[in-house]
Amino acid sequence: MPPPRALRPAATPDDRPRTAETAFRQALSEVEAGIAGVSLVRPQVSFESEPPPRRLAPQAMAIAASIELEPGENDEAEVGSGRFVLLYDRAGQDGWAGPFRVIAYLRADLEPEIAADPLIGQVGWSWLTEALDNRLAGYAAISGTVTRVVTEGFGAKQDQPVATDFEMRASWSPVSEGQETFALDRHVGAWADALCAACGMAQVAPGVAQLPARPRRYRP
Repeated sequence: MPPPRALRPAATPDDRPRTAETAFRQALSEVEAGIAGVSLVRPQVSFESEPPPRRLAPQAMAIAASIELEPGENDEAEVGSGRFVLLYDRAGQDGWAGPFRVIAYLRADLEPEIAADPLIGQVGWSWLTEALDNRLAGYAAISGTVTRVVTEGFGAKQDQPVATDFEMRASWSPVSEGQETFALDRHVGAWADALCAACGMAQVAPGVAQLPARPRRYRP
């Protein structure tokens, strides 16, 4: 699937300083470059623009991603999904390390025996931090959570197999590369790399831990 149409920021007051508008449009260009770069090497990853949150920052954008592999018999094609939100506040906010803040979400299916590993949280978190490091995406004030979700069927669904999902929610502040450039294409790429690792896909860069590919597909 081709990259989404040009990203559109949330509406802002007409009297917003032009310098802030210019900085955010530059950020959108960097995000679009990141999408194009991922699409070039990861054709299984599809992107779509989403309505951005409007109360977290003066300006914001959001994109969603889904991973589709060749489906086997009786299998769903989609194996993982995620969301990337970029917030911009020229004055910054408490807990931020600059004018930008990324909020990232990942979700993928796990085999029950892998989900039972007490280290899965640490391993899952490393998918993101190592992807950021491998992409040379400067970041600060990173935080997040890793959650394992177990779904069991009862009654009419008692024969449904137990499903275990991996979920990660994280946020961090991109660090400036100088001259108001934050290299946000690298941050988009790192987020996509972490999502691919969670889905057990082959690496495209060295040093990122991943799970083996699984026959059972992620179901939203």
